[in-house]
Amino acid sequence: MSAAPNSVAPSAERLREWLAPRERVFVLTGAGCSTGSGIPDYRDADGQWKRTPPVTYQVFTGDPLTNARYWARSFIGWPRIAQAQPNAVHRALALWETQGRQSVLLTQNVDGLHQRAGSRSVIDLHGRLDGVVCLGCGVPSQRAALQERLADLNPEWAGLDAATAPDGDADLEGRDFRSFRVPPCAHCGGMLKPDVVFFGENVPRERSRRATEALQASDALLVIGSSLMVYSGFRFARMANEAGLPIAILNRGRTRADDLAGLKIEEDAGTVLEAALA
Repeated sequence: MSAAPNSVAPSAERLREWLAPRERVFVLTGAGCSTGSGIPDYRDADGQWKRTPPVTYQVFTGDPLTNARYWARSFIGWPRIAQAQPNAVHRALALWETQGRQSVLLTQNVDGLHQRAGSRSVIDLHGRLDGVVCLGCGVPSQRAALQERLADLNPEWAGLDAATAPDGDADLEGRDFRSFRVPPCAHCGGMLKPDVVFFGENVPRERSRRATEALQASDALLVIGSSLMVYSGFRFARMANEAGLPIAILNRGRTRADDLAGLKIEEDAGTVLEAALA
């Protein structure tokens, strides 16, 4: 790995010293880990929304126009997620996993970039965008296959250019989404949904249980690239604090757990991790 620039070398050393006595570190990652791969994040340095908050599960399933709007924007935005490549953060964590000092990597991201980088012990807290599930029969399918069906039904939408937005979204303001056709489930005709946890949904119980058990078997928590403003992520910082586990945060900007952390570093995560984990 390349040496860290002088500006972040002290931060990398602080993190290296913090990690040195830890044998089983629970790693929690957020959107800030994927910005280096060209995937925007949702929040600013103060933890506030940069854009309109994501659509809720209730509106996605209850309003046909919102449903069409979601899938139209996803149709344009999905190829950029599919083509995104892991960056220094993903690569450093994947390499560090081979040393056996991670208990688990819990990610709030839905892009699958940790796995593409080679990480194996990953729990996708909020699911994965490369999967689709039917809300009627529960049959899973691949997002790439749905992209082909969307293209067949909406040829006039193919080739539209739009700014990339978080989580496979694209900015298509001013468009009339009433003409966008969304295919039903090929098995039962039910409504299709990306296999991710929407706002207004709960994290699946089994997934939450596995993450909680991994945290209980750990001796520290390292948060990378997350403001922890969403409670499903923050609860792990709170549980770690209640259990007396030391907490370190590597994130540019304020987080919800700043007052719980013994170490807070606000530098480029990839550069710091490459140096600290080398």
